[in-house]
Amino acid sequence: MEKGGKMISKKVNSVQEWLPVDEILENGIIKVKNKNYIKILKIIPINFELKSNLEKEAILNSYKIFLKTCNFDIQILIQSNKKDLSNHISKIKEKNKEEKENIKILSEKYTNYIKKINIEKKSSSKNFYILIKEIPEIKKINTNINEKIIFDKLNDKYFCIKECLSRCGNVVIDISDQKNAEKILYSFFNSRKDLLEI
Repeated sequence: MEKGGKMISKKVNSVQEWLPVDEILENGIIKVKNKNYIKILKIIPINFELKSNLEKEAILNSYKIFLKTCNFDIQILIQSNKKDLSNHISKIKEKNKEEKENIKILSEKYTNYIKKINIEKKSSSKNFYILIKEIPEIKKINTNINEKIIFDKLNDKYFCIKECLSRCGNVVIDISDQKNAEKILYSFFNSRKDLLEI
């Protein structure tokens, strides 16, 4: 770049420099650049609409307890992934070759309906995550961070969330390994790729 007759070099940051992730530890805990630690929990929710009024009331009361009990910062993330239905459609077309004419017509209408849903992005699945954070206490005398204490605090928060959300009927999965934590982060930074099942 040239400015006033002088060449000015523009610094180009690498991906590692602008991503907030410093390191993903073997236990799946993420160390971010501001020295905080993050734990990822995957939530498999219940279908609230299928519950009776009495069950809905019990679930909402359990959720209130969750909000009161978990008196620490959490972040809830919802990720939508468009489903690839091309294999499903090709299997229907393959089976359709051997069917009678009226079944072929129905199958064709069905595949057109699936294609329409896919184009309108209504055929997406959702993944739900809770991120919990622990900020290390660094004493002036000793600047070393005791990671074991941090991991124990994150695990305490995880068990608190798991206990409360289990009462609501949800399943809480601890992302406790490096590989799955990497997959989840990759899926958020590269939203065009489907999140691999965990």
